Amino acid sequence: MLNIIFTQGRDSSEGRSPAKTSKTNILATVNTWLAICLLVSVTACANSPNSKAIEESLAADPKLKENPVAFTNPPPAKAVDTSTTAKLPGDFPTEIPLYPNAQLLEVTEPTAPSQKNVRLRWMSTDPVNSVQNFYQNEFQRRNWEIISRPTTDGQGSLVVTRDNLRVTVSLSPTQKVGGSTEFGIEYGKGSGEIAATPQPNNSESSASPSPLPNAPNLGETNSTPSPAPKSEKVSEQEGQIPQQLRQYVADLTQLEVLKVRSKSGANLETGNTLPSPNKIVTRREYARWLVAANNQIYASRQAKQIRLAVESSEPAFSDVPKTDPDFPAIQGLAEAGLIPSSLSGESKDVKFRPDAPLTRETMILWKVPLDTRQVLPTANIDGVKEKWGFQDASKINSQASRAILADFNNGDLANIRRVFGFTTLFQPKKSVSRAEAAASLWYFGVPGEGLSAKDALQAKSQPTQ
Repeated sequence: MLNIIFTQGRDSSEGRSPAKTSKTNILATVNTWLAICLLVSVTACANSPNSKAIEESLAADPKLKENPVAFTNPPPAKAVDTSTTAKLPGDFPTEIPLYPNAQLLEVTEPTAPSQKNVRLRWMSTDPVNSVQNFYQNEFQRRNWEIISRPTTDGQGSLVVTRDNLRVTVSLSPTQKVGGSTEFGIEYGKGSGEIAATPQPNNSESSASPSPLPNAPNLGETNSTPSPAPKSEKVSEQEGQIPQQLRQYVADLTQLEVLKVRSKSGANLETGNTLPSPNKIVTRREYARWLVAANNQIYASRQAKQIRLAVESSEPAFSDVPKTDPDFPAIQGLAEAGLIPSSLSGESKDVKFRPDAPLTRETMILWKVPLDTRQVLPTANIDGVKEKWGFQDASKINSQASRAILADFNNGDLANIRRVFGFTTLFQPKKSVSRAEAAASLWYFGVPGEGLSAKDALQAKSQPTQ
């Protein structure tokens, strides 16, 4: 093979100088020889024993063929399930409201015949006052009878009853779990199956309703003869009335102005005390009581009494016809311009909605004109907020704000102070209880010129000349 290469080298050097031709041929021959050697060595390796080793070193791992590894992204971490396994009992009463932002932690079913109550333990990330306000408002809105309430600082329990079902909501500012509020709901059938949680005795720390002349003093005994022992039912109903409102209700009950309609709806009944004092009062009930209280307290002053409407009066409201049992009182208030109606031009609403709940702002709007006996002042949100300091002044109706501002000028005799005590939230759309409505009717007038239910009782007890 080398001979052929050199021969070709000599032939290709034809026409060149002998020196250049010799160098060129040598380089070409060396390069060609190296290429041939490499080719021969590779060809020879194909059949050599080392070829298999080389091949195996470069071949794929057979284990990988049998168990292929998928080079994919690792699966996402699975979230830890922190939800509780507790579930509501299958027969849980649907009429009991459930706090929307709460988690059920534990359910305790009765384990013995003597235990008839179901206990639920809940947790919420909301503060205690939010949970407390929710349940008080919901039970009132759904017409539950409130047996007892927590104190203003959140101590105690909310106990309610309706249709032979008794519910206790227990919560306390000290019950905290990781910054969350823990509360309990206990329910059972029958009024005697759940003992009411003992409430703190606030009679010593609570001030009397008003340190004013003729205001009821809960710490004093009357000079009048001791009344006959009260029945168990009467004592229970009086115990349901908030401590600060009891004397107001008692005086008005003795005046027989807090009449409620019987279950049949045919007759008005007057008992020894106010039935269901924590039940929401309706608009028709308050209108009836407002006229009766005003006329009883001013029994000797005809010029300040409200005239009842007669059958010939044209109804001011389409939903209070002449046949309505409360037509004389409601129509009389409208004709006197004491409640907004089409007659006064202050309202275009032709409906009175007699069975709707009475709200706080409506109660003040109807009552204050009978205190001032004059045109209500102009008012705005800033004025109400400046005087009363209400954080929710912007939610008050523009008409009601005038009465609320005028009520402020009555000082400690103001209806708001007498009924609700000190508060920086008026909650104008909140419903009013029967006991609260009664407290607003205990006094009519302005300081130095008004009369109370106690004054009226004393006048009745005096012998006529």
